[in-house]
Amino acid sequence: MADGNGPPAARYLPRFTLDAGPITEVHAFWLAGMSCDGCSIAATGAQNPTVEQLMTGTIPGLPKIVLHHPVLSVTAGKEFMKAHHLAKAGKLGAPYVVLQEGSVADESIAGDFGGYWSAMGMDEKTHQPIPTAHWLRDLAPGAAAVIAVGTCATWGGIPAAAGNLTGAMSVMDYLGKDYLSQLGLPPINIPGCAPVGDNITETIASILMFLAGVGPLPEFDELGRPAWMFKNTVHRGCVRAGNYEEGKFAEEYGDQECLVELGCWGPVVQCNMVSRGALGHNGGCMNTGGICIGCTMPGFPDAFAPFYKRPPGALLSSTVSRTTGTFMSYLRDFTNHSRNMTSRWKEKGAVPSGWAKVRGEARPLERAVSYFYDKLKAQGTRFEPGSARQKELQASASAYLRNRPTRQAAE
Repeated sequence: MADGNGPPAARYLPRFTLDAGPITEVHAFWLAGMSCDGCSIAATGAQNPTVEQLMTGTIPGLPKIVLHHPVLSVTAGKEFMKAHHLAKAGKLGAPYVVLQEGSVADESIAGDFGGYWSAMGMDEKTHQPIPTAHWLRDLAPGAAAVIAVGTCATWGGIPAAAGNLTGAMSVMDYLGKDYLSQLGLPPINIPGCAPVGDNITETIASILMFLAGVGPLPEFDELGRPAWMFKNTVHRGCVRAGNYEEGKFAEEYGDQECLVELGCWGPVVQCNMVSRGALGHNGGCMNTGGICIGCTMPGFPDAFAPFYKRPPGALLSSTVSRTTGTFMSYLRDFTNHSRNMTSRWKEKGAVPSGWAKVRGEARPLERAVSYFYDKLKAQGTRFEPGSARQKELQASASAYLRNRPTRQAAE
């Protein structure tokens, strides 16, 4: 570990086994380091599943979670810290997970001056606050899983930005590359500033399923992120991505086009914010007109600053998009117009819409393009334009329409 006070190897011996029978209860120790509590707020707003569902054990097959949160718990003081000390001593009597919110400060820096950066509880012997980093150090060896919640915990985030005085770091940096939980898992990372609430609770639920033996270990990527959440870039799920292909870019905030020219990093940032929504499948940065500043990425914030300025790579990519996008935009507009016409409207050259005036008659160039378009579209089928089958159908339809008034008169 970072401060050289890591636990001896014996502390990594298993404290529980999965063959002892069904697991009905799991403790969750939520530690807050250098953070703003935004991750806690995001978690409490999760809807699928909700924190309440996890705590009450109402999800079939999953054990109930006993949450030890410094803000949400109803107990305080020594009563609140009791479970922490039992877990540290290996006497909790139930499996537990550790969730770290906020980056881990280098407490040796503050300790040299007799202080601390962040702390929770009091040491009975020294009567000094216990640094949160030391709780992570002492609880991690016996945990079924260690989950870093939010970009500060996963990568260091804003507290670890250039020029900081705290020596702040991520959970991965603090625990080291060789750390494995009791289930043999390296730290699990759920980045975001703040993360999507459902990302937090869904990951916890998937770990509980594995812990309870009712589901497989979910897939994580090379940085310990839930792969199904962070394998795609923001751009791939963005509601404005189609504008990028057509070379249409917003010039100021409030425009509906692609936001790359205004400083959006969506094409290179891995996040599911726009596809999932910030809360309850609603909102999300680009969905509401905001740009992506890369808050889920390991380099945030330094690698993406200054914000609200066009990324250097966008100059080339947007120029190419504008060049090819002009043709793409025309082709899509043409296809949209030609496909939004019924056969009757085309035949009459008019659209009977009372909402607005709609051009129904195709221009000469459009008729020529449409002919070849339909020819290619139906190529290889029985209904290819000009084919014997199509001529036969058209002749039958025309004969029917010609004879229809006679039939009606006869009836």
